[in-house]
Amino acid sequence: MSTPNHVAHAPPSPLKGSQLSMGTLALSLAVFMNVLDSSIANVSIPAISGNLGVSPQQGTWVITSFAVANAISVPLTGWLTTHFGQVRLFLASILLFVISSWLCGMAPNIETLIAARILQGAVAGPMIPLSQSLLLASYPPAKSGMALALWGMTTLVAPIMGPLLGGWISDNYSWPWIFYINIPVGLFTAWATWSIYRKRESAIRQLPIDKLGLFLLVLWVGALQLMLDKGKELDWFNSGEIILLTAVAVVGFIYFVIWELGQDHPVVDLSLFKGRNFTAGVIAISIGYGLFFGSLVIMPLWLQTQLAYTATEAGKVMAPVGVFAILLSPVIGKILPKVDARRIASLAFMIFALVFYLRSRFTTEVDTLHLMIPTLIQGAAMAMFFIPLTSIVLSGQPPEKIPAASGLSNFVRIMCGGMGASIMTTLWDSRSTLHHAQLSEHTGSAYTAFVQSVQGLMQQGLPETGAYAVLDRSISVQASTMAATDLFWMSAFMFLGLITLVWLTKPKKSAAAVDAVGAH
Repeated sequence: MSTPNHVAHAPPSPLKGSQLSMGTLALSLAVFMNVLDSSIANVSIPAISGNLGVSPQQGTWVITSFAVANAISVPLTGWLTTHFGQVRLFLASILLFVISSWLCGMAPNIETLIAARILQGAVAGPMIPLSQSLLLASYPPAKSGMALALWGMTTLVAPIMGPLLGGWISDNYSWPWIFYINIPVGLFTAWATWSIYRKRESAIRQLPIDKLGLFLLVLWVGALQLMLDKGKELDWFNSGEIILLTAVAVVGFIYFVIWELGQDHPVVDLSLFKGRNFTAGVIAISIGYGLFFGSLVIMPLWLQTQLAYTATEAGKVMAPVGVFAILLSPVIGKILPKVDARRIASLAFMIFALVFYLRSRFTTEVDTLHLMIPTLIQGAAMAMFFIPLTSIVLSGQPPEKIPAASGLSNFVRIMCGGMGASIMTTLWDSRSTLHHAQLSEHTGSAYTAFVQSVQGLMQQGLPETGAYAVLDRSISVQASTMAATDLFWMSAFMFLGLITLVWLTKPKKSAAAVDAVGAH
């Protein structure tokens, strides 16, 4: 957004030849490293939590802390860019990401690791939007679609590589290496970026920052996430700490909204929610992403802690999600200007509903092939999910509002991802306890099947206590599986419900909306 004291800078001319190739590679690697780190830890949680002496549920803080810190820092990208310049900020983001990755690997306990992940998520915030803007400026306008397709492919390859790489490293080396691999990639990316882009710096302006707004944002989001993460551990609202965190989150949020609506330079432009397309689109993409991200956390945990999969095997089960995502994304990008985006988004939610319905039918006897089929299908939904919904969110926005709208929608989406992971793991744990109690009601001397099972195990040489332990473990596996399928069933219906939100929008056909899918 321009101001009277802003001196206009002519946009830099597009890059050519080897500089264009190297610039595209460097920017893509930065995005790859960033997105990889949001998924690489998912299959490594059992290894991390076991090594640091905490439960897998506490281990999920490693994921949610990164997501929330990342969400909070995204809205600041615009102000930081005008203050420092996009190239300097991008370079600083990469180098700080490398340092925080090293700190993650060196962490001696879960508290230090979570602190390092918060730092890592915070400094990663500007990396994705700035990589988009630098990449678009590197290509001529006629080839901006190709630039965004290359960028989009990177964001889809990383979630496939994350579980595979994380699982392989956890099984063959040690979990700190899932963070150490960022160091050589980050240093190369920083060197290439500075070599190519240092003379292409954006205009710098001194704008005031909404300090109180930023403080309130960190306060209510942090309190909400802590409440969700510690709720199970502290027995929810029977705990004074949880009640206090809830009160801080609610009061902080109310004050935040009131304060931001009255600011000339708000840290988050809440006036955007006056638009129906923006509001309905953001809610749909955020809840959908929360359900999707929650399942990315639950699936590897369930496979490893209950079905005895190794981290590598769990990674292989999650990997096929990228096949259709990569193949279909360029096609969706090409046909989007010609087709109603609401139709594509609705189809995406229908496919997501099918995927989660198939998962709701899993049993403890499920084989790897049947685990992989829904994951493979889910890739098609991903390709039809992000691009059309982002175009709906940005449709009808004036050009000067596009960066703010993109930043705010990404903030809400990423925050909902972190919340989705917390809520899913909490529900999974509570439903597992419920099913375990219900199944245990059918044990004891009054139940013939149970008595026969105990006798059969004892005939195989187990002592009576050992037989009871084996059966209790079997009940636990069954209960956890039933709890996971409950969540998948619930998610399937929620995805169908999100279609209603999509059709509350009325996207306006405008080149700016489609082009701006990746403009920030």
